[in-house]
Amino acid sequence: MDGTTGGPLIETARLAWRDGQPVSEQFGDVYFSRENGLEETRYVFLHHNHLPERFLQLSDKDTFVIAETGFGTGLNFLAAWQAFRQYAPASARLHFVSVERYPLGSADLERALALWPELAPLARELAHNYPQPVSGCHRLVIDQARVRLTLYFGDALEAFDSLEFSADAWFLDGFAPACNPGLWQDRLIRQVREHSHRGTTLATFTAVGRVRRALSDVGFRMERVAGFGPKRDMLRGVLEQGSHRSAEPTGQILVVGAGIAGAMVARNLAVRGYQVTVADQGESPGAGASGNPQGALYAKLGVQLNDQVRLALAALLHAQRFYPAETPEQWHPTGLLMMGYSEHERERQQKFLRANTYPRTVLYPVDDQKASDLTGIACPQGGLWFPRSGWLEPARVCQSLLEHPNIRTEFQFRATRLLPCNNRWCLSGEGRQDLVADTVILAAGHLTRQLMPVTGEFRIKAIRGQITGIPSDRLTAAPRAVVTGARYLNPPADGQLVTGATFDLRDNDPLVRTNSHQENLEGLDSMLPGLLAPRIKPTDDITGRVSFRCTTHDYQPIVGPLVNGEGNTLGGAWLFTGLGSKGLMWAPLMAEYLADLITGEPLALPHSLTRRVHPARCLAAARTSESPA
Repeated sequence: MDGTTGGPLIETARLAWRDGQPVSEQFGDVYFSRENGLEETRYVFLHHNHLPERFLQLSDKDTFVIAETGFGTGLNFLAAWQAFRQYAPASARLHFVSVERYPLGSADLERALALWPELAPLARELAHNYPQPVSGCHRLVIDQARVRLTLYFGDALEAFDSLEFSADAWFLDGFAPACNPGLWQDRLIRQVREHSHRGTTLATFTAVGRVRRALSDVGFRMERVAGFGPKRDMLRGVLEQGSHRSAEPTGQILVVGAGIAGAMVARNLAVRGYQVTVADQGESPGAGASGNPQGALYAKLGVQLNDQVRLALAALLHAQRFYPAETPEQWHPTGLLMMGYSEHERERQQKFLRANTYPRTVLYPVDDQKASDLTGIACPQGGLWFPRSGWLEPARVCQSLLEHPNIRTEFQFRATRLLPCNNRWCLSGEGRQDLVADTVILAAGHLTRQLMPVTGEFRIKAIRGQITGIPSDRLTAAPRAVVTGARYLNPPADGQLVTGATFDLRDNDPLVRTNSHQENLEGLDSMLPGLLAPRIKPTDDITGRVSFRCTTHDYQPIVGPLVNGEGNTLGGAWLFTGLGSKGLMWAPLMAEYLADLITGEPLALPHSLTRRVHPARCLAAARTSESPA
């Protein structure tokens, strides 16, 4: 991909190492004090924001939000995380929002943080989850979901315009104004104020008068105090005006649907400390579209790096961090080949490669020989190789996610209607006692529309999909990686390989059909000729399963508040559906974002991407370009 000029790859920091310490070549300044960077961080940011005392005062399920203007080596984050572990109650949560224009590469990050042995366990976890060098917003969930890091790779002004959060404390880090004058623009100072509330504190290394006056002008009561070591002065401040940060909701949460969407958001809320009930008409988790024995994790990324592509890429990268950490027994990291199976697809991939630069850890092109070596089967064409992708066992993933003490399940609950009742929500079911909750999340796939207590047309649809299970001995060779193209083919599991799936519009037949098997087998044979045993027939020990994927008019998920025909929101009711055939990819990040919305925590998505998933865009009269942020 040499010579490309676009794409999501971001320039990383260029470091010089002097006396074992990192120095920025971009700005010619050190990242931390040569004397004792960790103690300086503790003095400037933790002490002068009164963090140990404030952490001690946190109550059950409280979230404390710290924002920072320069992530650098992550030292400030690790120091705050360590103090939070030491002083905060076990049920409290820390949310850290930071931005970095020139992020360190993974190797440099690990080398820099190795200077602080007492932080080694935290540094290892950060390094293990550290984002790939892709521009935009990354959400890291660490320390058993007690800590969340929203890390934006890009310009600070762009980041704080895009992100939604209210900080309890600010670390105004970054290089001195003389080295990096762009960081201290008046617009950034205004953004700090906009993301603050009454009682928000701040601290900064700098004592420059212009910075102090600018912060005073937007409402912070500023004071100059003694600096650390040889630095004579620094600044700290507190915002004495404005409203307080709103409290998080309490009460019972009801999730309707135990597929990948419902199970994922239920688990997300449960680990945040909320009591969740999950109702589903099936006998077990993943009874619907999430019940296939195998599912591939990948995204088909468009040629142009627009918001649609950025959303899919963010979801893919988040999912690749989530499954190995949270459902390792159901995750099979085999790698995945997106084959250039037709002339049209090969041309599309070539345009994609000319227009974009991606980190090789995300994807890179391979020829037919390399594709064959990676997959273990003869590939007539090369394509794009996704080294960190693979396949999952969807129903078992759903089951694993629902195994949490804060989650109660109600299976064989055939819901009939959802109505508001006494400022709560009431879900009725055939022959079952009503379920009542303060918050309800409709995550029932294509059945969601039947339960929405609103009138008007909503642009979602069900698409029939039939998969085909082939016994391993009916193939001339078995792949050791996922292959996608005209069909997908997963590596064998329990003596079978899954291929498919059909894409049957306006077809509501729930039965497995021979002609659909034939379609899948012909598609597979066209993509990988010679792989199927000669004369295989759709009736030769072939198994199958039909499910109905819920998708939208623009093939983007629906995540956000329930809206009526006029676009007004219905308090306490939320939608999580429309994941289509990429539910495994979409679900982790979309559940994270929805849980942020419900709990009032910093959002995992920037404004430009929240518009892509807002339910109001699916109203029949709505125009996507006018959907609310």
